[in-house]
Amino acid sequence: MSGEAERRPADGDAEEIGRLIGRLSGDEKMDRETRGRLLVRLARLLGTGGRRAGATGRAGGRRLADLLIEAGPHIPVRDLETLRRHHHGLLGEQLADSLVRVAVNNTTLVGAAGGALSAVQFTAPPLLLSTPAQLAAETLALAAIEVKLIAELHEVYGVQVPGSVRDRGTLFVSSWARQRGINPLDPGSLTVALGAAARTAISRRLLRTLGRTMTTMGPFLTGAIAGGALNRAATKKLADVVRADLRRHLGPAPDRRALP
Repeated sequence: MSGEAERRPADGDAEEIGRLIGRLSGDEKMDRETRGRLLVRLARLLGTGGRRAGATGRAGGRRLADLLIEAGPHIPVRDLETLRRHHHGLLGEQLADSLVRVAVNNTTLVGAAGGALSAVQFTAPPLLLSTPAQLAAETLALAAIEVKLIAELHEVYGVQVPGSVRDRGTLFVSSWARQRGINPLDPGSLTVALGAAARTAISRRLLRTLGRTMTTMGPFLTGAIAGGALNRAATKKLADVVRADLRRHLGPAPDRRALP
């Protein structure tokens, strides 16, 4: 068996990794303990089935990219009517603002949960997870929250992305990596195939995200504070860039009548 095959999670583990990433990116309200428990489970899977998943450098970035792409179908993306119901009937740009607030809050909480786990490791080293695996888990959770945000912003701005759940997930992961909206008037932007350039872009973006998760490794709870602040700023900046891109192609988010 090749070294690459040995590093690949078993099918069952890969499916659970996808489900965990999807749940961490979802809208379920959970306390820090629950979020931390999910991150621990994800990190353990990444540290056993995929031993290289938390490594830095090109190999680690490619592995994280593969995991995020595979998790794409598990990221729960709501349609416009569901979004409006879940956000108190808000419309147009106000609905987009609300989506961004929720995503910013969720990435802040992931940073806080990761920092809390690190604080435990500093005080009780025998408990734990390898640092690379924990960083990989946080990185994938953050990326999935931001991919979900981008996908739902497209719903708000009226962009209907065709294809299967897997195809749509792949397109939104690529959109996240490029920090650009999908332009429905440009057929090239709806291309699903993941060539070398697209995979490289996803890998590089994940490695940059991993770099900011390293702040959660600070002693005691300093990492939780720093990680939360960096995540909040990065997610807000991403949202601003993607929304500006969507407005450039399509204008402001349609302000349709409220649902009955």
